[in-house]
Amino acid sequence: MARYYRLWWTLIATLAVTFGLLGYFGNEVYREAPPIPGAVVSEDGAVIMTRDSILDGQTAWQSVGGMQLGSVWGHGAYQAPDWTADWLHRELVAWLELASRDVYGRDYSQLSGAEQNSLQYELTQAYRTNGYDAATDTLMLSPRRLEAIYQTADYYSRLFGGAPELRGTRDSYAMKELVLPNAERRERLTEFFFWTAWAAATERPGSAATYTNNWPHEPLIKNVPTAENVVWSIVSVVLLIAGIGGLVWAWSFMRGEDEKEPEAPARDPLSRFQLTPSQKALGKYLFLVVALFTFQVFLGGFTAHYTVEGQSFYGIETSKWFPYTLVRTWHIQSALFWIATGFLAAGLFLAPIINGGKDPKYQKLGVDVLFWALIVVVVGSFVGNYLAIAQIMPAEWNFWLGHQGYEYVDLGRLWQIGKFTGIVLWLGLMMRGIVPALMQPGDKHLLALFTASVVAIGFFYGAGFFYGERTHISVMEYWRWWIVHLWVEGFFEVFATAALAFIFSSMGLVSKRMATIAALASASLFMLGGVPGTFHHLYFSGTTTPVMAVGATFSALEVVPLIVLGHEAWEHWKLQHRAPWMDQMKWPLYFFVAVAFWNMLGAGVLGFSINPPIALYYIQGLNTTATHAHAALFGVYGFLALGFTILVLRYIRPQMAFDEKLMKWGFRCLNGGLVLMLFTSLLPVGIIQFVASASEGLWYARSESFMQSDLLQTLRWVRTIGDIVFIVGALAVSWQVVKGLFNIGDTRSHQPTEALAKGAGASMAPVLESGNSAMSPAVSMNSEQEDSICCGSCGGQGH
Repeated sequence: MARYYRLWWTLIATLAVTFGLLGYFGNEVYREAPPIPGAVVSEDGAVIMTRDSILDGQTAWQSVGGMQLGSVWGHGAYQAPDWTADWLHRELVAWLELASRDVYGRDYSQLSGAEQNSLQYELTQAYRTNGYDAATDTLMLSPRRLEAIYQTADYYSRLFGGAPELRGTRDSYAMKELVLPNAERRERLTEFFFWTAWAAATERPGSAATYTNNWPHEPLIKNVPTAENVVWSIVSVVLLIAGIGGLVWAWSFMRGEDEKEPEAPARDPLSRFQLTPSQKALGKYLFLVVALFTFQVFLGGFTAHYTVEGQSFYGIETSKWFPYTLVRTWHIQSALFWIATGFLAAGLFLAPIINGGKDPKYQKLGVDVLFWALIVVVVGSFVGNYLAIAQIMPAEWNFWLGHQGYEYVDLGRLWQIGKFTGIVLWLGLMMRGIVPALMQPGDKHLLALFTASVVAIGFFYGAGFFYGERTHISVMEYWRWWIVHLWVEGFFEVFATAALAFIFSSMGLVSKRMATIAALASASLFMLGGVPGTFHHLYFSGTTTPVMAVGATFSALEVVPLIVLGHEAWEHWKLQHRAPWMDQMKWPLYFFVAVAFWNMLGAGVLGFSINPPIALYYIQGLNTTATHAHAALFGVYGFLALGFTILVLRYIRPQMAFDEKLMKWGFRCLNGGLVLMLFTSLLPVGIIQFVASASEGLWYARSESFMQSDLLQTLRWVRTIGDIVFIVGALAVSWQVVKGLFNIGDTRSHQPTEALAKGAGASMAPVLESGNSAMSPAVSMNSEQEDSICCGSCGGQGH
C-alpha cells in the first residue's frame, strides 16, 4: 500500500510541476504574441490597413476552411502552399524587382552577383528591421514595400477569386474555382496573410530572431535557424538518450521481484453477470463507430486523390460540390468522432460492471440521449462545414455554425458546445456508476486513477472555449493544442492505460496490485513529457525562446515511455494463452498489441523525428508531419478505439464468434495498408520536401513547380495501393461488427464446452474487488437468458 502512495504523490507532483510550467509559459504566449498593429500606415500617414481589417481577414480565412486549405505558420493542410512562406517569398521577390529597376534600371535577373548581393543586403535590413511603434500602435511601411505588398495581394485576390489565368494553379493546389466570392473579404484575407508574413520576417525587439523564431527558412532575408534552436535540439536528443537509459535502469533496479501471475479463472469473470439495459443499448454506438470509420477511410482516399487531380476524381469535377477543403475537414472530423465514440462506448460498458453489475437509475435513458445528441452534433457540424466552405452561410454565422478554420477543431462553435455537453453527460453517466463503488471498502487505487482520467476527459475538452473567432492566432494555437495534444495524447492515453489495466485485472489475468502500479507509473511518465511537451507544437507560432526550450526538453521525455512499448505489446500478446476462454478475446488483444507497436513507431520514432526544433524548423508543414499524424492518430487511437469496439461487441453479443478469415484480412490489411501508405508515399514525399526546404526554403518545398514534379506526382499516385489495402481492412473489420450486431450469417460460437463446464464455479472475486458486493445478486447465470454474457465456449447456451 505504501508503494501506491509513493506513486500517487509522484503523479500529483508531476502534474503540479508540469501544469505549472504549461500555465507560466502560456502566460508568456499571451504577453509576447506578435503585435497586430492598430494601424499600418505609409510614410505620408495614409492608413493602409487596421487591426480590425487584419482580424476580418483572419475570419475570411477561417470561412474558406482555414487550416484545411494550405497552412499558416506551418499548421494546416499540405497540398496548397503555406500562405505565410509563399506570401513572404513573393513579396521579397517583388521588392527585389522594384529595387533593381529603381537603382539599376534593369531586371533583377540581369544584375551581376555583386549588385544582387547589394540589393539582398538592403532587402534584409528593410524586412528584418522592426518598424512597429508600440507607443502609437502603428506600423510604418516604405513606398517600395507597399508596392510589393500590392502586387502580392493582387495575385492572391485573383487566386482566391477565380481568375481564369490561374485555373491551373488552383488545380495544383486542390482549390475549387471560386474560393472566396466577396471581393472585399478577399482584400481582408490578403491583409491577414501579409501580417503573418510580417511577423515571420520582423525581428522581435531586443532579439536577433523574428517573432516566429526565424521560421520559415528564407535565405533571401537570412531567416535561418537560431543558435538557441540548435542548442535545444541537441539538448532534446541528449535527454531522450538519458531518459531511455534512466527508464531501463529504474525498471531493472527498482521493480523488485516479478510478482507471480495469478492463476487465471477457468471462466471469464465478466461473463458471469447479466447484461444491463444500458449495456444492451451500446450496440448503436458500435454501429456508429464503424459507420463513421468506413465513411472516414473512403473520404481519406478521396482526399488523397485530390493531390493528383486537384479538382476532379478520375475526370469528374467533384470540387464543384465537394472540394478538397471540405472532404479533408470531414475526413479529420469523422475520425475524431468515431474514435471518441469508441472510447465513450468502452467507458459506458464498464460503468455497470464497476457499479456491481447494476445500472444506476435512468442509466439507459442517459445512454440513449447521449447517442442521439452525438448524432445531432455530427450531422449539424458536417452540414455547417458544407455551408461555410460553399460560402452559402452568412459570414457572421460562420464561426458559430460553420467552420472555425482550425485543424481538429473545425466544427462550428455551437457544435463544439454540443460536443462538450455530450462529454460532460458521459462524465455524469460514468460517475453514477463509479462513485458508489469508490465508497465501498477495499483497494480502490486503480479505480481512482480510472476515475481521474474520466474526469479529465470530461472537462479538459473545454479548453477549446478559451479562444474566439477574433482571438490572436498565437493564443488560439496555445489552446488548440490543449485539445489536440493534451486532451487526446495525454488524458486519453491515461484513460486507455487505466481501462485496460482494470479490464485485465477484473478478468483475473493480471494481479490487481501489479496493474495498479503499472498504471500509476505509466500515468506519471505520460504526463511528465506530455503536459509541457505541448509546447513543441508552438516553436514557430509567435512564441519566444523559453517556450521552445520547454517544448524541446519535455517533448523528448514524452517519447521515452513509447520507445519501450514492445514490452507492453508482449504482455498483451501473452494474455491470449492464459486461459482457454481467452481465445474468444484474441482479436481485441491483437488490436491492443497493434496499439503498442504504433505507439512506439508512429508516436515515438516518427514523432521524435519531427520534434527537435532544428528538425521541425525545416519540415513543419511538410508530409513528414502527415506521416507522424497518420501513424499516431490511427495507429494508436484508431486501433485502440477499434479494440474497445470489438471487445464490447464480444460481450454484448455473447453468442457471437469472430469470423477468423474476416478478422485476419481486416487486421492484416489495416496494418499493411498503413505501412504502405506511410513508407511508399507520405514519408518519401516528406523527405524529398525536407531536402528542398533545407536547400531553397519552405516556400519552394510547398510550391506548385516542386509539388507537381513527375517524381512527387508518381509517389502520390503510389499511395493509391496502400489506400486500397487499408480500405479493404476497414471494410472487413466494419463488416465483422455489423455481422455481430445484427446476427448476419453464421456468427454463433462453435467452440467446445469443456472449458466452460470446468469453470462453472469460478470465483467472482476479481470483479467484486473492482466494484462492490451489491453485484452478487445479479451474477448468477441464467442459462435461458439470451442477453446474458457468456464466454462463447458453449455457443451461448449457458451449459
